[in-house]
Order: sequence, then C-alpha cells, then structure tokens
Amino acid sequence: MTQTADLLVTGASGHLGRAVLNHLIGTLGVPAARIIATSRKPEDLGEWASRGVTVRKADYDDPATLSAAFSGVKRLVLISTDALDEPGKRLRQHKAAIEAADKAGVQHIVYTSLPDAETSAVSFAPDHAGTEAAIKASAIAGHTLLRNSWYSENVLHALPHALETGKWFTAAGKGGTSYIARDDLALAAATALAADFSGKRTLSLYGAKPWTVDEVAELARKATGKPLEVVQVSVDDLVRGMTGAGLPEPVARVFASFDAAAAAGNLAGSDTEFRALTGREPQSFEEWFTRNAVPVLTQAG
Repeated sequence: MTQTADLLVTGASGHLGRAVLNHLIGTLGVPAARIIATSRKPEDLGEWASRGVTVRKADYDDPATLSAAFSGVKRLVLISTDALDEPGKRLRQHKAAIEAADKAGVQHIVYTSLPDAETSAVSFAPDHAGTEAAIKASAIAGHTLLRNSWYSENVLHALPHALETGKWFTAAGKGGTSYIARDDLALAAATALAADFSGKRTLSLYGAKPWTVDEVAELARKATGKPLEVVQVSVDDLVRGMTGAGLPEPVARVFASFDAAAAAGNLAGSDTEFRALTGREPQSFEEWFTRNAVPVLTQAG
C-alpha cells in the first residue's frame, strides 16, 4: 500500500530539524514515505531524499513557496526560525507559515516555543507569544505548543571564554535553568508530530532540575581543574562588558536577556510534561555535560 506524505518538518536542514527527522524514522519507526522535509535550501536535504523523505522548498520570506510546500499535509512541526536580525521579522515569518498551513488544510500544528512566552524576560519572547496567539486564532483544528527550555548546548556559548579568563560574568543571580538536550527536545517534537492527539495543548519541556551558574561553574572546575570565579553583575553591566569585548549591542542585549530570564525564574521547571509526552526521562544535565561539554572545554586548553 502506497504511503501518503502527510507529516511535515520545517527547518529540516537545521540542527533541531535534522534531529526531529532522525527520531521520526529511527526512534518512532515512522515510514520515510510519510515524511516531508522543508528548507529554504532543499539541496541541503539530499541525504533525506535518498532515504525516501519528500523534500520541498519552503521560504517564509517568499509565501508563494508555502502553499506548494504544505500541500497534502495533515500534521506539521513549525520549528521557530533564527531570524533575529530585524525586529518583528521572525513573527512575520511564522505568521506566513501559519496562514499557509491554514489554507492548505493542515489539521494539527506543533510549534517550538519558549517557557513563559507571554511574560519571559528573554528579549525575543514576544515572537513566541505572538506565534502562539496566531496559531490559536487560526482555523487549524489542533495544536501542540512545546515551550522548550534552554538547550544544554547553550552553556558552551559562555563557558569556554569564562574558563580562559577565569571569570564568568553573569546577571542570573541565584536563578536556575532547567537545561535539556536539543536531542531530547527533538524527540518531543517528533513524538507530538507522529501522535494521534487531535486537541489543543501547551506543554512546558524542561530538564529534571534547575542549575544555577554557580553549580554549572563547579561542574566545569571539577572537569577541567581550572579556576573559575562567578561574578554577579547587573544586566546593564553585562551588556557593557559584552559590547566592550566586541559584540554589537543588540546581540549583547539578547544574550543578557537570557540571564535576566534565569534570574526571574522563567527557565526553571521540572521534566514532568516531557516524560508524559515521550514516556522517557530526559538525559540528565550532568551526563550531557560529561559527554559533550567536557571534551570541548578540555580541548580548549
């Protein structure tokens, strides 16, 4: 019996998108013939085409590509884009995708959002809140809003430089972040896409427990044997430090907002809803750190 391609993953050439495809086929056993993978650069998806996945072009800045991309789709994962270079651009892109999905008759949309999207101190939280609102306002029958906590991988943005200098400047205070590996969040998205759930739900996906900057710094000290002092500063001082090091101020303010969100408790929670969705426990942050961060930090000299 011929399989119909009815499950679509957007942003499939990105890290999260590729991991979602891996879990759909490898973990969940979804036939490749049921899966559509889209990207602005479909030529980057040759590996998946060779495995039987349907590959289509979808460019949110070119809405004309979206109607063809979403044709025949019943369920769709909308992976949030990385368009942060222009205020409002990402929300416009997401709204274009939601409108196209609505017109194409998509029955369920899975969206990768952010915890506390309406109130979070993360600077781009309004993009997520606006996207969630657009999904709810559409005629699409069902949705699963996955409010993804901070990737474990994000600790590697600051840690290598902090170990080089011996100081980790932060505005997070004693606020904790419930880190969760990108691959676990990909499993959650794949599970939600492949499920027969047809209603409307919002799930907050966190790692098992929150980690403060002090606790992560202690892991790094033990793993590398290097001294590392955590220095608490204000958000404005953190921005000034980053711009002094050469970061453009808009970028520095985005990064500083992550610390502000941690301080406000926006990124702390439990893994209850992740386990309920996937039937698994997420990889512990300690295990992830040992496998993935330690080799990077020790090789950095």
